[in-house]
Amino acid sequence: MLPMLLFAAPDGTVLEHPRLRALARSGEEIVAPPETPIPLPPTARLVHLPGRRPIGLDPETGQAQLVDEVRIGRRRLVPDAVAAIFPPGYTRTFLPAAQRRGGPVLTQWAYAAAGWADGGPVGWALRTDRRTHWDPRRFSTPQLEQRIERRLAESPRNRVLRQLARCAREYRCFTAQNVFYARDEGALPASTGCNARCVGCISQARQGGPPSSMERIREAPLSDELAEVGGSHLSRATGRVMVSFGQGCEGEPLTRFKVIAAAVEAMRQKTHRGSVNINTNASRPAALEALFDAGLDALRVSLNSAHPELYAAYYKPVGYSFSDVECSLALARRRRVYLALNLLILPGVTDREGEVELLSELVVRHRVDQVQARSLCIDADQYAEVARGRGALGAPIGVRAMLLRLRRAAPWLSIGNFARALGER
Repeated sequence: MLPMLLFAAPDGTVLEHPRLRALARSGEEIVAPPETPIPLPPTARLVHLPGRRPIGLDPETGQAQLVDEVRIGRRRLVPDAVAAIFPPGYTRTFLPAAQRRGGPVLTQWAYAAAGWADGGPVGWALRTDRRTHWDPRRFSTPQLEQRIERRLAESPRNRVLRQLARCAREYRCFTAQNVFYARDEGALPASTGCNARCVGCISQARQGGPPSSMERIREAPLSDELAEVGGSHLSRATGRVMVSFGQGCEGEPLTRFKVIAAAVEAMRQKTHRGSVNINTNASRPAALEALFDAGLDALRVSLNSAHPELYAAYYKPVGYSFSDVECSLALARRRRVYLALNLLILPGVTDREGEVELLSELVVRHRVDQVQARSLCIDADQYAEVARGRGALGAPIGVRAMLLRLRRAAPWLSIGNFARALGER
């Protein structure tokens, strides 16, 4: 049985509808989800969607019903739809069932369908990575500020550290905080510019979209600044030791590949511990070749689709095309670099039959090592405009079935949410 519909009062209070059941959205269709929702984990939360009216199932008629008004005693209120936001390690499988009624473009979160069942909130998502080192409870601890101040005192003029301090404090970025905790994957923001104009860019606002989630690093750092922070992290850190270029607070790192290559060489002269990774749009194969020569050993490529048309509609590439991305994937395989895809998933689009087929062929063709299932943080209506009539079509098969099909096509494939350190590959 479907859980009860949730809605939010004007003051943000989340309430259970007395009669209607929860529905969900897949692409642009309102559906009764065929899979059972899961209880929200401790660090998940419910949020209201301003200007979106909830859509529920009338159990008497079996029809979807748009909720424009709710009566509570003598009160009448205009409800907002409610969504769940899951913590790292989960992948959303359905979107909230709602209709926009003049509200703003939603801020950049991965909104999932939610409801109320057995006395508690539930949502539609999969637990796709059970490793616990990205548990939000390990971050933003009372000791963080002291660690930031101590590390800044060691290198007060280092622009990379100053940016990471801002990201750790203001944006609560986990990879930025890890630099100060000296553990696991640490961030190395390197680029102020980008050669793509992604619709869902989180570091630079786009016309018609919401404000950006964060601000990019303002000054492009020098190679010695990157090497100082990266070499120190690789030498000192515990756990799954790694440094990564290409963070949310920067543009495309391949636009500064010469500086990054010099930094990687300097880091590797200091230590051979850990992994050196780049998160990238993979737009410049020749730049990647230079980075592999310098000592880069892991590559994570951001991808929303293996169909060139849908890819271009979202990334809006400047001076490159999807064929360049494919060349980079082939290069990584030839150079025996660990190859991961950062797959940006929106239920009802990414899991279309044709899209899944193309993605499976891409994974097999380049013998991709890992797919990181990443719920795309975007207003679903925004992405619907991008994807409408574009890409490989066909009925959605569901996110769960999509991931299972990828694994069947490529039995060696690792599917999760987080980067793999050297000992986990």
